[in-house]
Amino acid sequence: MSPVLAGVLQLLALVAALALAYRPLGDYMAHVYGSKKHLRAEKWIYRAIGADPDTEMRWPAYLRGVLAFSAAGVLFLYLLQRLQGSLPGSLGFKSIDPDQAFNTAASFVANTNWQSYSGEQAMGHVVQTGGLAVQNFVSAAVGIAVAVALVRGFARSRTGELGNFWADLVRGTVRILLPISVIGALVLVACGALQNFSGIHEVGQFLTGHSTGGTQQWNGGAVASQEVIKELGTNGGGYFNANSAHPFENPNALSNLFEIFLILLIPFALTRTFGRMVGSLRQGYAILATMATIWLGFTALMMWTEFHHGGPAFDLAGGAMEGKENRFGIAGSSIFSVATTLTSTGAVNSFHSSYTGFGGGIQMLGMQLGEIAPGGTGSGLYGMLVMAIIAVFIAGLMVGRTPEYLGKKIGTREIKLAACYILVTPALVLGFTAVAMALPTPGDSMTNTGAHGFSEILYAYTSGANNNGSAFAGLNADTQWFNSTIGLAMLLGRFLPMVFVLALAGSLAEQQPVPRTAGTLRTEKPLFTGLLVGTIMIITGLTYFPALALGPLAEGLAA
Repeated sequence: MSPVLAGVLQLLALVAALALAYRPLGDYMAHVYGSKKHLRAEKWIYRAIGADPDTEMRWPAYLRGVLAFSAAGVLFLYLLQRLQGSLPGSLGFKSIDPDQAFNTAASFVANTNWQSYSGEQAMGHVVQTGGLAVQNFVSAAVGIAVAVALVRGFARSRTGELGNFWADLVRGTVRILLPISVIGALVLVACGALQNFSGIHEVGQFLTGHSTGGTQQWNGGAVASQEVIKELGTNGGGYFNANSAHPFENPNALSNLFEIFLILLIPFALTRTFGRMVGSLRQGYAILATMATIWLGFTALMMWTEFHHGGPAFDLAGGAMEGKENRFGIAGSSIFSVATTLTSTGAVNSFHSSYTGFGGGIQMLGMQLGEIAPGGTGSGLYGMLVMAIIAVFIAGLMVGRTPEYLGKKIGTREIKLAACYILVTPALVLGFTAVAMALPTPGDSMTNTGAHGFSEILYAYTSGANNNGSAFAGLNADTQWFNSTIGLAMLLGRFLPMVFVLALAGSLAEQQPVPRTAGTLRTEKPLFTGLLVGTIMIITGLTYFPALALGPLAEGLAA
């Protein structure tokens, strides 16, 4: 079987698995967030934190809950890292330096999981499981909660109430993320992923040249359980420095495909949840079609450029195999790469810096779209709905009619909030990249010069501000400058957009529904899907094309 055919079959199997899970999971999540009942375990949690889950919140109160909970998470994770050296069971791991502790705390709370450290060498079991893995759950649940609040804004009328943040947070964790993670961890263990609490031990003997000798130090850990939630919650990061290319995290082609499935599962299924909650499944299908069109298009482009681009030097390997695991090949690596950069997932099973110039550009463009195809858990849906509002606004300008979406008028307030949402991350990405390139010290971290060196820094801030977490890895980001600035980019890129999303949700919930007329744009039709895809690509292209032209496009054309 040719590698190309094998890649196509993997993609078809992935699409089939996602299609089978789409309806039951989407309906289940709609039931979870629409139910008035509380599980006994949830009642214990509410009692412990002093929250009343039945109290409805307007958007300022909902936002205060999001920010207060996340701020507490940053502080807790920062202190946990700083005190690591004195924690019981630290296994000799040292305390983390202040700038790196801040960067890591910001990263995991912001659902980014950018890592400027080597996991198995820096973090012990207590920090990995009690700090990082916990944030993998709750940061993902926060994203889903904000998305559900926006959907309620469309579904409700003549009220500013968006639900209860604490109830949405707990339900997302207890009823959705935890059950799927338990099953997924068992699947990964069955595939060969590591799951223990052993310390560092030496393994040998290894072949070195023509003789036998040498040892390696390997660290155990609760890898499978952390691996499943890092993918399911579109968190990213890795227990080991090699991330999902490490055989303890991702043992074989089957586990690789399963991890891609986990990355895409909730973001795609949330479109059905959206359709259920607004009372029109066709609206959910239109959003799903938009996400799927972009995802399949990017995957096809990535596989094409990695299989065929590069000239005669790649012929013997069948494509651009540098930086890719033989266990996964070009196809498995390309599908994983697109899945992780079109969602807010920093997991990687290959070395992104080694992709072709155009391949690296596809990765960056996927993040620069806003990671909405299908995007992160929750963040993908609310990002796509904001783009839908922009699309109906543009359509309204074309025909001279006040735009409407799901029975809500898109007025001055709504379009300003949507515009602010769209402008936040480009301002962070391009601003920090420009400053880093202008100052002399940040450039010392670049492994490469020229277009690829510029791409390393552009990728780093694109990944941080868009809460992705993957890296070109040719950049030494473990410096005070990059730890601090990327940390700020991650926090601002995560929580400033949430401010605008929740304010938008509150504004929509207060409106009275507008009856559909003959002039109303049918947003459940293929025409709207095409308009939405075009709007996304044009806005992103106009924003980032000059920067991409200096980096990956210049490198690709020069190859």
